[in-house]
This record gives sequence, structure tokens and C-alpha cells, in this order.
Amino acid sequence: MSDALLTARSQLLAPAGIADRDLESVLGTLLGPRLDYADLYFERTRGESWTLEDGIVKEGAYSIDQGVGVRAVSGEKTGLAYSDEIRLPALTAAATAARAIATRGTQPRFKPWLVRTGGGLYDPINPIETLGADDKVALLLAVDAAARAVDPRISRVTATLSARHTVMLVAGSDGTLAADVRPLVRLSVQAIAEQGGRRESGTAGGGGRHGYAWLSEAGRAGGFAREAARQALLLLDAGPAPAGPMTVVLGPGWPGVLLHEAVGHGLEGDFNRKGTSAFAGRIGERVAAPGCTVVDDGTLARRRGSLNVDDEGTPTRCTVLIEDGLLRGYLQDRHNAALMGVDVTGNGRRQSYSHRPMPRMTNTYMLAGPHDPGEILASVKSGLYAVQFGGGEVDITNGKFVFSAAEAYLIEGGRVTRPVKGATLIGNGPDVLTRVSMIGNDLELDAGVGMCGKNGQQVPVGVGQPTLRIDDLTVGGTGG
Repeated sequence: MSDALLTARSQLLAPAGIADRDLESVLGTLLGPRLDYADLYFERTRGESWTLEDGIVKEGAYSIDQGVGVRAVSGEKTGLAYSDEIRLPALTAAATAARAIATRGTQPRFKPWLVRTGGGLYDPINPIETLGADDKVALLLAVDAAARAVDPRISRVTATLSARHTVMLVAGSDGTLAADVRPLVRLSVQAIAEQGGRRESGTAGGGGRHGYAWLSEAGRAGGFAREAARQALLLLDAGPAPAGPMTVVLGPGWPGVLLHEAVGHGLEGDFNRKGTSAFAGRIGERVAAPGCTVVDDGTLARRRGSLNVDDEGTPTRCTVLIEDGLLRGYLQDRHNAALMGVDVTGNGRRQSYSHRPMPRMTNTYMLAGPHDPGEILASVKSGLYAVQFGGGEVDITNGKFVFSAAEAYLIEGGRVTRPVKGATLIGNGPDVLTRVSMIGNDLELDAGVGMCGKNGQQVPVGVGQPTLRIDDLTVGGTGG
């Protein structure tokens, strides 16, 4: 039996006196006539956050949330009921409510337990307990000092330290019995620089499935602070961004968020099953330039988007979505995969026990190519070099996107020259990857800050890419 399963049983089931036979009984009740599948999802999450502003810890929060979600599936219909009490009567009541929603299907039989485990991608620790309260405050004060030490023009620093510890257990009518213990930490830093009545801000941060010690190792926390200050100071000297179609070079790492939004969401199975994605029905077709290979990989050790098992108990894996420019597949949860008649990919994710699972990304990135980043920049006579992104929007039905560049420079005569601000990248997801003309050999993943929203649910994710040259991409700016 896995350590995660022992932990989940002791923390989630044992206090309420719930045994495996009780799980079998509830699932048996659910699996009456006209139901295809059912599962029980137990979860307990502890969270904390500390926010320092102007050298003072001004906000602090600690939370505990636990409960159970009961799902009944019949054809395309899903019934979900949940309770914030993990007790057998509440579980039975939720099962009755969930089953009442479903009205079609066969009468499957409950199967013997099959314990599913993932690959031990992170230590099953409680990150909240890895650092004392005084040391957490000291870490935030050190971040504040590091940012201000960069330049006297840094007038304000805000830093937020947060952690989550989630214990989950899922029991399915197909015999699935899986558990996971998930740590997650994050440090976010914002620095504001002022000069001559002008004020600019920069942001940086990182995290992953670690304890707090990871932030202090190799000077990471101080590095994030200095990076936020650097970005803010850079923007004080930035001029207006040009506008119009031009060659755009995207830097490695976090700019992969454009790939996540413009392409990744469109490759989630539910949108394609319903025909609402611009990629629907295009398996095997060319959707990107030769050399472009995009994967979603939930098996990367200690990454923010990684999971030993997804929220349906399926071990995660590396799924090839686009291979050498050709569309190879979609991201699938259990329900959607069954409706499409394809394999699950370990991408069933939910925000909490009170939400239903759906196909979601984990760590989505493009593989490296053959070109040196310097070679790519030198190939551009005139264009834009976008190093960091801010917010963005995408319309899944047609793939149109708009992204703001938080850090960008002009490229003139093959050289990176002046910083510019106010640049937005405008395009179409299914089209933008066909315009990729050079792929760098410098694949990077983001520092570990990403959150992804879909249908009102937020889950942590990772993104990444190498340096990319994209031809004739529309740039919205404030200059001529």
C-alpha cells in the first residue's frame, strides 16, 4: 500500500470511521440502473498566505477546507453533490442527490479495488510546517530589502508567501482507489519604481511542489526580488511600442503562456468533442510549422502543474499534442474519453471536492529546436522581442487571442535595442504556430507561478517554450 494511501485513509476516512466496505456500499448504491460510472472524491486542504507591504506584514491568513464530492455519470450527464462533512450519513445523502440527476445508462457492476499510484514526483510533506512563523517573516523582510537594494528609485515592495497542503483520495466504481499528498509553495513579488512623476511596476516569483526551503536555496527569493525591481526600472526608460504586422521573437520560459492560452485550451477534449474548438476534427492535420512539437506533461518532478495521479485517480503522463506540426491528440479526462472512445490521458482536474473534474492542462510546453537564440535574433532586421507577458485573453471557438507584453524590446538590424511598453500581441491560435520560422535550442519552463482558469475553476499549471521567431504577427502598440 502506498504511503499516500495510508496518509489519506488516516486523515480523511479514519476520523469518520469510514472503511473500504463503506465506500463499496455507497458506490453500490450509486450504481443502480441507468448509471455508467460513479466516484467519491475526498479532500482536505490546508493553506496559508503572508503578505508584506512597505516593510510590514499587513495580511495573514490560514485556512482548512475539507469535504467529499460524489459524482454520478450517465451518458453526457453528470450529477455532482458534495458535503463539507466527511461522515457516512453525509456521504450517503450526497450519493442519493448525485444519482437523482442521472437518467440514462447501463447497470455496471462494482469491481474489486485496484490501487493506482503515480511516480513519486514530489515529497508528501506539509510545506506549511517546513518553516517557522518568525522565519517566514524574516524571508519576506529579506525579499523587501533585496528589491530596494537594487536602486533607490524602488519606492514600494509587496511580497506574498503562500503554501498549500492537499490530501486527496478517490474511489471509483471501476475499482480505482488512489490517493495523493500534494505540497505547493509560491512567492510573488511586485516592485514599484518612481522617477520624475512616472511610476512603473515589475513582478516576479516562483514556486512548485516543495517545502519553503526551496525558496532560500541558491538565493531564489532574493533573485525574484531583484528581477521584479529590474523590470520596474526598465519600464521607466521604455518608449512606446510600435504597431502593425512584424516579426516577433518570443523569449523562452514564461512566454509559453501564449501557447497555453492560444493553443492549449483548444486542445482540451471537451471542447473538441462538442465541436466548439477551432481544432475540432483536425487530428492528423497540419496545425503548426514543421519542427513544432507541443506536449502536456504531468510527470515532471516537483513542477507546479505536476500530479502523481489526477483528480480521477489516473496516473499522469506526457501526452504529445502536436508532433512536428501535425495534430496528434487531445487532453482527456475519464468522462470525455469514454464519450469520444479514446484513452484517458490523466488530465482530469478539479479545483476542489465541490467542483466536477474536466480536461485540464498540467505542464504544457514546446520542445526545443535547432537554433541558437542569438542566431534567431540576428536573423531579424526589424521586429519585436517579447521577453515577459502580462495578462491575455483567448476565444476558444475561433482561437483569437490578445496578450500584453510586460517586457519587450525593439530588434533593429539583428540587435536588441530599446525597451518599449504597451505592446500587445494579436493573433489566432491555429494560425500563429504556422508562422513559427525558427525554434531555439533553449527550452525553459516557467518559474512556477501559473494559475489556469476554466469554467470558473482555478488550478495550478506550468508552461514553457524555447525562443521562437514568429513572422507577420500583429502587434498593437502606442507608437507609429
